[in-house]
Amino acid sequence: MSGEASAPGTSPRAPRPGTQKASGAVTKKGDRGAKEKPATVLPPVGEEEPKNPEEYQCTGVLETDFAELCTRSGYADFPKVVPRPRPHPAFVPSASMSEKPALDDQRLSASCSLSSLESKYVFFRPTIQVELEPEDKSVKEIYIRGWKVEERILGIFSKCLPPLSQLQAINLWKVGLTDKTLTAFIALLPLCSSTIRISHLSLRNNNINDHGAQLLGQALSTLHSCNRTLVSLNLGFHHIGDAGASYIADGLRLNRALLWLSLAHNRIQDQGALKLAEVLRPFELTHTEVVERRRLLLEKGSQERSRSPSSSRHGDSKTEREKNPLMGVSSAALAEKADKTQTTKTPKSQSKKKDKSGEVAKKEEKSGSGQSPTQGTPKKEDPSKAGKGKVTIPEQKPSKGKGPKTGNKEKRSFLLESEQLVAEASEVVNPLLEPVEHRDGKVFMPGNKVLLHLNLMRNRITDVGLEGFLATVQHQAEFSKSKSATKGPVGLLCLSLAKNYFSPQCPTYTMIQELMLSRDPISKAKPREEDSMASST
Repeated sequence: MSGEASAPGTSPRAPRPGTQKASGAVTKKGDRGAKEKPATVLPPVGEEEPKNPEEYQCTGVLETDFAELCTRSGYADFPKVVPRPRPHPAFVPSASMSEKPALDDQRLSASCSLSSLESKYVFFRPTIQVELEPEDKSVKEIYIRGWKVEERILGIFSKCLPPLSQLQAINLWKVGLTDKTLTAFIALLPLCSSTIRISHLSLRNNNINDHGAQLLGQALSTLHSCNRTLVSLNLGFHHIGDAGASYIADGLRLNRALLWLSLAHNRIQDQGALKLAEVLRPFELTHTEVVERRRLLLEKGSQERSRSPSSSRHGDSKTEREKNPLMGVSSAALAEKADKTQTTKTPKSQSKKKDKSGEVAKKEEKSGSGQSPTQGTPKKEDPSKAGKGKVTIPEQKPSKGKGPKTGNKEKRSFLLESEQLVAEASEVVNPLLEPVEHRDGKVFMPGNKVLLHLNLMRNRITDVGLEGFLATVQHQAEFSKSKSATKGPVGLLCLSLAKNYFSPQCPTYTMIQELMLSRDPISKAKPREEDSMASST
């Protein structure tokens, strides 16, 4: 037995083949330990305890909310939220040129460590850069650049972006948007519109095709919905062709909020250019749009009738006729009281008192003759006849400003116009309810004159597409000169068509440039600056 136990290649603790049943009772404790050890190691505390991201209430701090939602969703290596880096001030060299090689040698020696290499390339790590408000440090703009945004990141954004009340701009540059992620991102925008106002959206260099342009055009406006918050949209450096430009033009038909649109560096040809130019001048309504316009007009008429019912008007007229004699007596009594108060307040000259007493007697005779109270009210006639210099005082109380009367009139007219503009802006009016023109049995809308800037540089537009834009610019120039253009937008102020498939000396392009030169506010500001500089020198 001792020889078998000390045989080479065998362990004294190893079970023998013939004694497996007998050794089972001996190694029972070891088996228990092997079974109990996984029971103590397996339950990770963070993964086993379920944390539902739906149960988390966002606080409005993007850095905290985004990190917590990523952790709850099982997203371990998520990008960090960092402030947007600012450009450094101009470098002022303090050392001489001879010291530069020594400094370079020190940098090379220090860069050999792993930590220095990581810190060097920290700029290229995926991050979410934010622009903060200086006062309350709330997020104003979001910049995501150079890394692919997945659908689960957009799902997290749908929960943590709506609480950001000061968010105004989103910039997604080269983030690899696909049809699926673009659809998820467009669905995110209506969730934010109820709490925040995203005014600026940039989606440059994301390989958006015609299908993506269709989704964006539908987000701008449809027959039953319209985006009223987006002011600028950058769709440069994509694969948008004529079909995509047509979808964007369809979105501009009923959109009255977008002011700035860039479609530079795309594949738009003449058909897409003509479609975009057509929307910016009077265009024909389709059959479905005409039907929807009639339905809206019927709804508007029914609402106006419910506000001012005709039955109440007849009842009011009867009661006024019955109360006319009583109201005449009360007006006479009020006239006597008003005259008494005026005579007691202005005892300066006897001639004025006599004039007032004579006028009061005449007015009493008129009021007793049975005239209506609106014709015989003496309060409005007394001030004009008696004490002309004193009665004008309450009319001048609202205008406390110093200066001539012409300035006050200008201020009042400006205030009235601004109040009208504010009232018009506050009332959300469907573009289908705008005044239309009927020609040959067709209905024409005045066109989109809210868009001020359109960039179509580096596309594939030829002379045929230029003809459409020339007609649009000529129409808008004539419209801006008319009186009806003083109360609203007048159309394009900047149109960029350079680097397309036509000659720069093309006569059509030259005419467009000449017409736009008088409308471009930047070109107007340059002569003023030159004149001011010349006068100062």
